[in-house]
Amino acid sequence: MTLTRLAAAMPSAPRPWCTPLLLAALALPLASPAMAQPLSPQQRAEVVEVVRDALKRDPTILRDAVAAMQQAQQQDRESSQRSAIAAHRAALLEDPADPVKGNPRGDVTIVEFFDVRCGYCKVLHPTLESLLREDEGIRLVLKDLPVLGAASVTASRALLAAQRQNKYLPLQDALMRLRGEPTEAVLQAEAARAGLDWAQMQRDMADPATEAKLRSNLDLARALSIEGTPALVIGGTLVPGAVDLATLKALVAEARRKPG
Repeated sequence: MTLTRLAAAMPSAPRPWCTPLLLAALALPLASPAMAQPLSPQQRAEVVEVVRDALKRDPTILRDAVAAMQQAQQQDRESSQRSAIAAHRAALLEDPADPVKGNPRGDVTIVEFFDVRCGYCKVLHPTLESLLREDEGIRLVLKDLPVLGAASVTASRALLAAQRQNKYLPLQDALMRLRGEPTEAVLQAEAARAGLDWAQMQRDMADPATEAKLRSNLDLARALSIEGTPALVIGGTLVPGAVDLATLKALVAEARRKPG
């Protein structure tokens, strides 16, 4: 059992004195110059016994310590992400090569990193559509991030090729609603339905500029420590995973309260 699981399983109980005692015991080596040297085996055994006794009396100490550690790690992670978002603001918001949905002049921009084969991205897709219908002040920037293998890369190439014929959005919507795999035959069929020139698409899919754009998206995702799809950037916040409509609205409202 990991420390986190162990701490989570421990019962909650009042702790009238054990926490201060444990902290005092752990602080002794730092507080006393005489203790600056490594502890002797006997001293170490005494400290371990104090800690063990404290945990027996109040097992919630460990749970609280793990919770505090997790909170500190989360705060550090969020701070680093905010700094990264600020440092890469232009690449996130102002890349003219990025497809845009919603209001191009919206007062709040959401950046979505997605893979058309990602199941959670497919779950999020109609939620974002609902948000755009309900809030006309949102600009949605789409960043293809094909992380699920060769088929995802091919589908992303097809989307970027479709963008050159001004058909990115209808093809993206079709692929996000697709329940099967985006094979070449499927891509060709969906392209035809969207009114695309398939021969031209194939040429554009092979264009080195298409590869360069995908690499640029991947580099940006790495810079932001994005670990999977979907991932949203809303204001200064990185939101990993699919979230519900209420959460999206709350994040948009927060971005409006804290512009920039």
